[in-house]
Amino acid sequence: MAAPKKKKKIMTSIKLQIPGGNATPAPPVGPALGQHGVNIMDFCKAFNARTQSNAGVIIPVVLTVYADRTFDFVTKTPPAAVLLKQAAGLAKGSGEPNRNKVGTVTGAQVREIAETKMADLNANDVENAMMMIKGTARSMGILVEE
Repeated sequence: MAAPKKKKKIMTSIKLQIPGGNATPAPPVGPALGQHGVNIMDFCKAFNARTQSNAGVIIPVVLTVYADRTFDFVTKTPPAAVLLKQAAGLAKGSGEPNRNKVGTVTGAQVREIAETKMADLNANDVENAMMMIKGTARSMGILVEE
């Protein structure tokens, strides 16, 4: 019978948002990981390999650092705001979303974004997720066409 696997002691958890395939030891990655003694280049190589298909898109990552200075990380789906800007073809949202509308997205695009984000949202179904995405669009000054 094999001995039970020993659990590692978790030292900290770090949340970062990094462009996919573009993690470098420069800030914000280097200082955030360096203060916990993590090998920065190991993380950068692993993150870039895992996110190569989403090059340039902002990818949230949750990094768990253990007491022996090893780490695991989980990548999330891109933020809804980033996906909405891509769908509407915008560089940034509106500075005054209640007055100035800067773009439009279709209901089909909202459904596609909601389905992409479903794993990271606390919604029961796609319809609720779509409502969340529409709220994000509204706060960015993007109109949703039904």
